[in-house]
Amino acid sequence: MTDVSKYERLLESLSGLDSVLVAYSGGVDSTLLAFAAHVVLGERCLAVLATSDTYPESEVEYARNIATELGLRLHEVETHELIDPQFRANTPDRCYHCKSELFGLLRAVADSRGLTYVLDGNNADDSGDFRPGSRAGAELGVRSPLAEIGFTKKEIREVAALLGLPNWDKPSMACLASRFPYGEAITEDRLLRVARAENSLRAMGLRQFRVRAHGDVARLEVEPSEMQTAWEMRDVVTAAIKTAGFTFVAQDLDGYRTGAMNEALNAEDMA
Repeated sequence: MTDVSKYERLLESLSGLDSVLVAYSGGVDSTLLAFAAHVVLGERCLAVLATSDTYPESEVEYARNIATELGLRLHEVETHELIDPQFRANTPDRCYHCKSELFGLLRAVADSRGLTYVLDGNNADDSGDFRPGSRAGAELGVRSPLAEIGFTKKEIREVAALLGLPNWDKPSMACLASRFPYGEAITEDRLLRVARAENSLRAMGLRQFRVRAHGDVARLEVEPSEMQTAWEMRDVVTAAIKTAGFTFVAQDLDGYRTGAMNEALNAEDMA
């Protein structure tokens, strides 16, 4: 049975904020947060969707459609992380530089519209992974109400389903830059190659997966429950990924997991 008490606490917490800007992506976390803020604050809540080369256009369009369906006030901004040499170099603190630009831009939008708080959709599970972007949020005063209340991803999906949010079971999505080993430069062409490969696999019916790019080798991580399906479709999967621009294709036997590229980091890298 789903515990709705955390959602009630979320509504109570948001009602104490006079006005908010919600960093919105179309994923279930930020959607639940934006929906709840819209319920209690109405016109004093603005959902802001950031677009860039690191997110597929299909995800942007999906986020727009969800916002329209839920009646959210939506504003779009464009970020340009690829012009930042520190981001392109893809060091272990890459996400810090990306989020510094994003949250700085969101803070500017909030100030220009008289909105007091900037909120993001980080949840309680996110603290278990290496996330240098969270440091940027803390430096710029961004709050994470879901994490503050202790909402886990599972609980967020359960509450979203109860509320009838259309994306309650949407597979997790992350910035395309997360597909590359640290130290391998992020370029427009490399991002596009990954995006094409993943779009093709999604069209085949695979749901939770990542195409990790190791030079000309694509390492496919698939949710364990879908690994057999992916293996049975290996001929068309391989053809699609090679058509996207890769030379070799491998299926990772460990399957999909968040933050896989962090497995190569040591404690010093994550300090």
